Amino acid sequence: MRNGSHGDMTDEELRIVCKTILEEEARAIAAAASRTGVDIVRAARIVSSCGGRVVVSGLGKSGHVCRKIAATFASLGVPAFFLHAAEAAHGDLGMVCENDVGLLISNSGETGEVLSLLPYFRRIGASVIAMTGKPRSTLAQNADVAIDTGVEREADPLGLAPTASTSVQMAVGDAIAGVCAKLRGIAPEDFAIFHPGGALGRRLLLRVSDLMGVGDALPKTPAGASVREALFEITSKGYGATVIVGEGGELLGIFTDGDLRRLMEREGTKVMDLPVEAGMTRGCRTILPEKLAVEAMRVMEDAEISVLVAVEGKKPVGVVHLHEILKAGVS
Repeated sequence: MRNGSHGDMTDEELRIVCKTILEEEARAIAAAASRTGVDIVRAARIVSSCGGRVVVSGLGKSGHVCRKIAATFASLGVPAFFLHAAEAAHGDLGMVCENDVGLLISNSGETGEVLSLLPYFRRIGASVIAMTGKPRSTLAQNADVAIDTGVEREADPLGLAPTASTSVQMAVGDAIAGVCAKLRGIAPEDFAIFHPGGALGRRLLLRVSDLMGVGDALPKTPAGASVREALFEITSKGYGATVIVGEGGELLGIFTDGDLRRLMEREGTKVMDLPVEAGMTRGCRTILPEKLAVEAMRVMEDAEISVLVAVEGKKPVGVVHLHEILKAGVS
């Protein structure tokens, strides 16, 4: 290896190399998409209707791709795991059940360790989906469905390292998983259940009821109270606002620190003894407690407000502040 033989290349020359690699991989994926027939659909139907898991197996660079594909299936609610092709023959095949589906990946279609899995899958009656760059290979000929992931050339400067071929494998794996999710009717709420620890899970799982102030924490002032009493409720509860309710507990409006400033600009400093109704905002924005917190955030951003009242029927049951939503990691 001649280290540094191209060390004098300019940034622009290297940028062109980078661009060429990315374009070559993009072309390989586009070519795979253009020749895709019913093979991916058939594969997805097999996976979607099976009562077990997707066993994704390969070796070398394809093995690394297998791990990612198995993770994609799992994240979309399709049980899957990676089976190392070399370890399978030493006891790991015991993890495979008859209701499982094997997704076997080999660019050549002749990888010995991968081919050695076929008799076991056949013996227990499990279906096999092959992903290979050689449609006439042994693997393709012995699978229930064979998907062509072949490429004209690899994308690296030498045209040798698994680059374009692994990109196509990964993209096709994503396509199978995506079609399965469609067939199984996976909804955003289901997806969130599989990702409870991340930002996406918080966006899709956290509801207004999880974050709103209720009971004694709910700032609430009767309509007949003075501005002074309302201000005490605002400062003691820490929401920068208090809901205003009628005699039956129904929501009449909201009085915020912004309303107080506007009232003082209009009436002067002697406003504390005025009825709070004189400065409250009627017809304030409301939301149902069961709505997602991210939806409450959108309402507040659109209306340029920081507090939203949660209601059941005509009565306020809680308030949620924009800061609480952002603090919970919803964005």
